[in-house]
Parts: sequence; structure tokens; C-alpha cells
Amino acid sequence: MLKIFLCEPIHPRALALLKTRAEVFSDPACLGRADAAISRNLRMDAAFLEQCPALKVIGIHGTGTDRVDLAAAAQRGVRVVYAPGENAQSVAELIVGLTLALARRVYLADRMLQTGEALAIADARLTGMELHGKTLGLVGVGSIARRAAEMFRRAFGMSIVGYSPSLTKERAACLGIARCTCVREVFARADVVSIGVPLTPQTRGLVGTAELAAAKPGALLVNTARGGVVDEDALYRALTQGPLGAAACDVLAHEPPAPGLPLLRLPNFLATPHLGAATDEALLRVGMCVVEQIFTVLDGKTPAHECIGTTDRTDVESEHK
Repeated sequence: MLKIFLCEPIHPRALALLKTRAEVFSDPACLGRADAAISRNLRMDAAFLEQCPALKVIGIHGTGTDRVDLAAAAQRGVRVVYAPGENAQSVAELIVGLTLALARRVYLADRMLQTGEALAIADARLTGMELHGKTLGLVGVGSIARRAAEMFRRAFGMSIVGYSPSLTKERAACLGIARCTCVREVFARADVVSIGVPLTPQTRGLVGTAELAAAKPGALLVNTARGGVVDEDALYRALTQGPLGAAACDVLAHEPPAPGLPLLRLPNFLATPHLGAATDEALLRVGMCVVEQIFTVLDGKTPAHECIGTTDRTDVESEHK
């Protein structure tokens, strides 16, 4: 029977499928006999792989590869499979939800009521903005970004601008996206900016002081990709000194965040604990996809979705655990 290390829970139906062919364990002391490992949050670096001499395949529960050392895995002959697109709908819906919460200051109204603050009818502090006719800016145009853009376009009549190193004029025209030449231009043109790139050495700190300074006064920022893509110190300054009006992050540089993180004390900052893909539907799709591909590899066949090479990816979305 196959031996599979599972360090975090997966959907019950995916777990049931896994157990039809494998002994599943979560004790790190047993890593030496694992044929496969499934990762949601655990960092699987060279030191981890040293503990797994029998390991043949790693299944990433999602798309983000920043927690797996792909080069070290390749050197040891360990294949890495993932589940691209399976949680795109859920993450896209969260982008819309966070944007609405910022635009209408729902999060701030809730905080005020929870703390017993006296609120007048139509309190000026809670005056928001309509999304209708505004411009959405995309930093990264992968499957999640495109799906969210279509929701904003259809529901609110928003225009879409976007930047990606690989986005050609022809492809942009096909997608109905006005192509920007750099990240700074996205901020300069958009009322709402959504971040949708993976965390790689090339994208770490991609959104910093210069990019945020280019934003329209009162613009909104939503990050559901990876925390390290946005410089949190620069974000704090942009929220306290302008020009940003508010920001929502489902991801932070350190998760969970350190106690007393300055951003969390701001009245115009909303944080959620990396729950972009935390719907029953997405967890089922991702879990089944990963389990099936692990079986495919262990059966000596070619999986549909395999990570090959390093983490040097600049145009594939980090689609959550």
C-alpha cells in the first residue's frame, strides 16, 4: 500500500479517495517511508526533502509554488504536481467581496458598531463610492484575475486595465483589457487595483513606494495573491499619508502576522486570514485534482499539471492553498 504524508487537512471526499489506495499519516517522524506528500502550508525545502528518501511526488494543494523548493525536488527526482485553476472561482469571488467591503466601508461600519461607537445616520466617515463605471487595474492577468475582471465588468460596468510581462497587445484586446506597460501605470489609471501574481524572487516587493505613490487619490488595493508581493511598510505609508484610500489583504508577508502589525491597527485596512480558496467547492476540486495526479505519478504515468524547473514564474497566479 502507498504511504502518503498529509500535513494539513484536505476535503473529506479527497481524503476518502486517498485512503482507497494509501496509508495516510501526519507524523513527521514517519517521513522516511513516504511515497508522496501533500502540502498546503508546510515549507518543503531541501532540509525537508532530506528526511524523505523514498519520496517520489509532492502534491501542492493549489497553485502557489513558493513553499516548495522546486530545484531541490528536481535534483532528487521528486516530481511536483499542482491544481491550477481549480480554486479560481472562489478567489475571484473574494476579490469582488473585499472590493465591495472597501468601497462601501462595510468593515469600518462593523468595527464601529462592535465597539459601541455612536453613529449618525449617513455618518460622513462611512461615505463610500460606487463601483459602477470605475476602472479595475490588474497586476497579473492569470485565470483568477480574468475571472474577477469579468465579474466586475458584467456587474458594475467597470473598465479593465492590466499589466503582465507576457501580455501582448493582441491578447489584451482579445480579453478586453487596456494594456499597461508597467505596474506603476496600472496604479495611475485604476480606481481599484487587484494583485494577482505569484511570489518569486522577481515579484517580491513588486508593489512598493513608487508604484503606490502613482495611485489615484482614494484608490483601493486588494491583494489575494501572496503577501511578499506588496511591500507592507510602503503600504502602511500609502494608507496613512496617501494616496491610497483603503486596502484589503487576504495574504500577508508573515502568516499568521506578528502581534502588533501596524497595518492591522489602521481604520482603512482590512485583513482576512488567507481564505481565498476556503470554500467547500474549491477545496473539493483542488483536493481531488491533487490526489488523482499523485496516483497518476505513482502509477508511472504523466500528470496533467506538473511544476518543472524553478519558481521563476512571473505570469502565473498564486491561487491559494
